[in-house]
Amino acid sequence: MSTPAAKFLSLALLIVLSTASHVVAADAGTGPKVTPKAPDKVWPEPAVVEPRYDGQLRPAPEGAVVLFGGRDAPAWIQLPRKEDSDQTNRFRWKIENGSMEVVPRSGMISTREPVITSGHFHLEWATPPEVKGAGQGRGNSGVFIGGFPELQVLDSVNNPTYFDGQAGAFYKHRPPLVNASRGPGLWQSYDIYIQRAKVSNGKVTEPATITVYHNNVLVQDRLTFANPVQSGTLRLQDHLNPVRFRNIWFAPGKFAPN
Repeated sequence: MSTPAAKFLSLALLIVLSTASHVVAADAGTGPKVTPKAPDKVWPEPAVVEPRYDGQLRPAPEGAVVLFGGRDAPAWIQLPRKEDSDQTNRFRWKIENGSMEVVPRSGMISTREPVITSGHFHLEWATPPEVKGAGQGRGNSGVFIGGFPELQVLDSVNNPTYFDGQAGAFYKHRPPLVNASRGPGLWQSYDIYIQRAKVSNGKVTEPATITVYHNNVLVQDRLTFANPVQSGTLRLQDHLNPVRFRNIWFAPGKFAPN
């Protein structure tokens, strides 16, 4: 007859063996590919789908505010890093061939004014054609619209990373519904539809919503954020990769795709 101590040791051994078996299976790639946002959150991997954008310039509609048209950047300022010797707002990114390119270690750029209210925001971007690095080190930048989290820019073609950090994700908040990325060096598009929150007596009575199309494919569907901000700047990130941007405009008052 077994003693209580023996039963306890047998149970403990069973748990250890079961855990070890689970770890080996996961390492061998037999388990589902998931990545956590936080210890209590697991996201499924976004399916890869065919992009629906051919890389051509999308003209700004009538009434849109053109934030970058390809020649110069009077609407923008530089936000230098603390360690930079040049602490002025002098614009230092490279402008050529109709696009502006991140100059690594020059810092983020921002619009001078909080021009993004409610409406349709459009931006085209391209990661470097020469593939260097992996994960978050490959073609990384970000789009920051005041009042919302960072919308990630990344080379997400055959480039595994955490799902809420790939292209089309709201960084560390929500992965894209699908991976609609084009390849390195190819132009890609973001079309973002914003409805700012309704506010009464300083309190949000209806949250802001934001919808994102990546290469004309829906990747974020009316996410809500209880932020009272009614207008915000647009900032583009220097993440040490020479990512390019072009054809940036905002059409106020338009909340749905064509």
